[in-house]
Amino acid sequence: MIYMTEYDDWSAIDLNHPSTFDTLAMDHKLKQSIIDDLNRFIKRKDYYKKIGKAWKRGYLLYGPPGTGKSSLIATMANQLRFDIYDLELTAVTSNSDLERLLVGMGNRSILVIEDIDCTIELEQREEGEGHDKSNSTEQNRREEKVTMSGLLNFVDGLWPTSGEERIIVFTTNYKERLDPTLLRPGRMDMHIHMGYCTPESFQILANNYHYIEYHDTYPAIEKLIKEMVVTPAEVAEVLMRNDDTDVVLHDLVGFLKSRMKDVNEVKTEHKKENNKMDEKKEDKDNDKD
Repeated sequence: MIYMTEYDDWSAIDLNHPSTFDTLAMDHKLKQSIIDDLNRFIKRKDYYKKIGKAWKRGYLLYGPPGTGKSSLIATMANQLRFDIYDLELTAVTSNSDLERLLVGMGNRSILVIEDIDCTIELEQREEGEGHDKSNSTEQNRREEKVTMSGLLNFVDGLWPTSGEERIIVFTTNYKERLDPTLLRPGRMDMHIHMGYCTPESFQILANNYHYIEYHDTYPAIEKLIKEMVVTPAEVAEVLMRNDDTDVVLHDLVGFLKSRMKDVNEVKTEHKKENNKMDEKKEDKDNDKD
């Protein structure tokens, strides 16, 4: 089951995403490390209680769009048989509403906050700096506004103690934009980089969509993938265009060659522009002499 934020409450929708770790297009070692981490977390209820920590785990998924972040979340939920709570922060108007939503979550659940770097401006309130305390309306409004400190306080304290077997997942396309306070252990315990398509992930995708382990186009495809950046989503989209395996794999070769040509043309143009700038700079320096 997946729960979406609707006004100030959760709205339930059946989760029918078929993704599993077997079908997930990801490096085998990274995939296995995630599986091991999840299994270890599930088995350690008594350990968390013994050390006095809430039974929760945090994951940061970061990388370009189309690299499988949403698929990994669905895979985690299917693997553990957890519900997903997809928290849309822009739909939450105050810290009190946020508190109510988090407390209303069930056990064995994954709290997902996607694009944490850009979904909402979570401002840290600086008390006593530039605020007119005589304006009670403005002060109350600021106190109610969803803030980064409010989110982190709930995630660290109230949320994990209101239930058991809780996982939180933040996603972002740009890890470097995140507030460092989000990234420390205890909040985001495991940072998972979702990268571009690799030969290994291509083979998984080809097997998923066409039930094939090898084809005579593989060497050309894998060579092109190693030399360029293309997302798993882009490769999957091409693989879905035709049921004929021979046709679709040759189409993929053509797609990758076309992409490579475009990239090379852009690089050539940039090189020409840089050369022109260098020449102008050199001419100016010569004029000064």
